[in-house]
Amino acid sequence: MTSRGMEATQTDAAAFARSVTDPAAFDVVFERHYRALHGYLSRRLGSAAADDVASETFLVAFRRRRGYDARYPDSRPWLFGIAINLARSHLRVERRRLTLHAATEPAELDLQLTAVDRQLSPDERQRLLGAIAALSRGERDALTLYALAELTYEEIARALNISAGTVASRLSRARQTLRAELGADSTSFSLTLAKEAADA
Repeated sequence: MTSRGMEATQTDAAAFARSVTDPAAFDVVFERHYRALHGYLSRRLGSAAADDVASETFLVAFRRRRGYDARYPDSRPWLFGIAINLARSHLRVERRRLTLHAATEPAELDLQLTAVDRQLSPDERQRLLGAIAALSRGERDALTLYALAELTYEEIARALNISAGTVASRLSRARQTLRAELGADSTSFSLTLAKEAADA
């Protein structure tokens, strides 16, 4: 098997272990997860902030690679956990973007929505983003990791360092809040209910 083939089949945990003596081995982790991580951060913070936070996430991960828990072959939840913590300093900006979205250019706004959500009317988008802004920080973190990053309950629990039961509670409260704000039959539920429907 070629070196590139070995990298393709190598787990993240193995890459972290190798990178302790061979820093270039960390590249496979970056290449495997950067796009998904950056996409998630772009929707939450905007593309400019996402560039900075995504880069810093991998820098922090590289510095902490010796302490990575090798029981977990896939580091994606761990990386998202680092990203969430780094993005906390941008939460005020995030809330402002969500609550003042009416002044946002349509093309920029679309970048923060899923493909399904781009089918919403301007009024529905306004109500959806306003409702998300009204969630608590923990609920919003769990909701966006579930709906945008497509992490499982267990992966979200790892990312946020909470129990899977707490994840379920936060998502339940978030859904209740959105239903109260948007109405149970609103198409504005696409952000969260698209995956919820698949899980039912």
